[in-house]
Amino acid sequence: MATQTAGHVRSREYETIYVLKSSVDADTADKVQTRVTEVIDREQGKLVKVEAWGRRKLAYPVAKEKRGVYIYVKYLGRGGLVAEIERNLKLNDAVIKYQTILLSESVDAATVAVDPEAVKWERLELPADDSNEDSLERSLGLLDPEPGHRRRREEEEYADDEFEEPVSKAAPAIVAAAPPAAPADEN
Repeated sequence: MATQTAGHVRSREYETIYVLKSSVDADTADKVQTRVTEVIDREQGKLVKVEAWGRRKLAYPVAKEKRGVYIYVKYLGRGGLVAEIERNLKLNDAVIKYQTILLSESVDAATVAVDPEAVKWERLELPADDSNEDSLERSLGLLDPEPGHRRRREEEEYADDEFEEPVSKAAPAIVAAAPPAAPADEN
């Protein structure tokens, strides 16, 4: 809780990381960040730092997404501020995951210097998601093949075989050898 002692406001320092769907467009990302900034201002918080970490692979699939766009926000405020930010993130369909961590119990908000460049939100311009990691994993056989993938591979594999003699894949026949003849008695 923020307490006021001798003209100084004591706040808690938090950081929130939220993950947007990998297919998010720049306008939607701007709307989410604007909403977070508005909540911090409305709840008498202080924004300290904002970073867009870009599109990254998730540790595990979340809401059927394998990749997401990570955004880092560091701010000062009271406990009610965190609840309000998380409520707004939960209501937004573009946000698939978020986590808030308490960094410090008591910070003098007046002594925290904020670099204007650190809190400036830059428009999120992401290249098309080409999923290079998936294609590498798929080529190594670590992922299930795409539908029809096996058929194409077999067609390519046997494309050169039309002029060659077909090789039987059946196991070679086992020929039973006759037991050795018993030695004849010489009587």
